[in-house]
Amino acid sequence: MNASDAIAPTKAILVEYDLPHPPAKVWRALTESVLLAAWLMPNDIRPFVGHRFTFTAAPMPGWDGIVHCEVLEVDPERRLRYSWCGGAPESRLDSTVTWTLTPAPQGTRLVLEHAGFLPRNSFAFDVMGRGWRGAMVDRFKAVLAQLG
Repeated sequence: MNASDAIAPTKAILVEYDLPHPPAKVWRALTESVLLAAWLMPNDIRPFVGHRFTFTAAPMPGWDGIVHCEVLEVDPERRLRYSWCGGAPESRLDSTVTWTLTPAPQGTRLVLEHAGFLPRNSFAFDVMGRGWRGAMVDRFKAVLAQLG
């Protein structure tokens, strides 16, 4: 982090999903590596505070395809928070992803907050915001539907 980063305002992506599935099923899709890989990226997540894991994808300009993460908070079927770091030095993203699950009459209210985007992360903020609201949630819902 450079000195200007310390005083720069950050932005967050905030998305809410109403899902017709119980929190236990939603939790599985967020914390079981095979299920998470089916809708997001290959990974080696384990829902234990302090566990370091990675997401991997095809590299692209400015990104080596690896997201380095550490589990920061686990409250089974209620809350999962992990760090999300990666990218080229000039645009490195050091952020956090928080999933909050709340039982709802028709299933689960899932809230995603991906926070910590600096001005230098504007491209990632735009692309990831579209993904969290579009393709990723569609794939997430498809994985949930297949769990039966």
